[in-house]
Amino acid sequence: MNTLAQYHSLSGKVIFITGGASGIGKAMVKSFVNQNAKVAFIDIDDKAAQSLIRDLPNAKLWYRQVDVTDSHALQQSLVDACAAFGAINVLVNNVANDRRQASEDVTVQDWDQCLQINLNPAFFASQVAMSFMKGDGAGSIINFSSINAIMGQPQMAGYVTAKAGLIGMTKALARDYGEFGIRVNAILPGWVATDRQLASWFTEEEQVKWMEAMALKKLVTPEDVANLALFLAADESSMITGQSIKIDGGRL
Repeated sequence: MNTLAQYHSLSGKVIFITGGASGIGKAMVKSFVNQNAKVAFIDIDDKAAQSLIRDLPNAKLWYRQVDVTDSHALQQSLVDACAAFGAINVLVNNVANDRRQASEDVTVQDWDQCLQINLNPAFFASQVAMSFMKGDGAGSIINFSSINAIMGQPQMAGYVTAKAGLIGMTKALARDYGEFGIRVNAILPGWVATDRQLASWFTEEEQVKWMEAMALKKLVTPEDVANLALFLAADESSMITGQSIKIDGGRL
């Protein structure tokens, strides 16, 4: 994958990405590696993670298999990554699970698990990252929300609620962390053509319907989203914070 822009401010920086083994996360790992950054990532899918590591033999990578619903394990992974690479400069809260389920079938356990994957990790990872970034007087935290938080989607009540919560969290943490020079922004992708989406819900029929509502008549790729994450991570976006930026080809 070719990176369109080279951000010299990212060279040598420490990047931590949750859910980095596949989809958008994988594209971001590759993009930050291409910026000569040190990239730490976690994922529950060890097989996919090991495959990605083999694809990047010369990269400065740190990886651990982590279930993000275990907040202690999540926070410890950030601490250990910092011990290996130095203080985190950029945190990307990417991990998510967009499981579909009829609202009337959602149990208390289903609801809690949805928030434990899609909302809680962003807060608890940010807590640790902030403690390291504060010492440098700078840092960038990027939360992954979704345009579904604005549109709503059927059979995704928990996911939509969590992604809306991330927009609010972004605003709150931008205020809380701003005095330390830490920026907090959210990316709201539209329907992104990842391998998982193409193999499950994003059928050719759905793609046609989706693109009819887009201003740009082409699919959003993981690399498109990664390019936005690079900008928000780099010094070139140093006065952007508390923002929720859509990347959906003009769907909204």
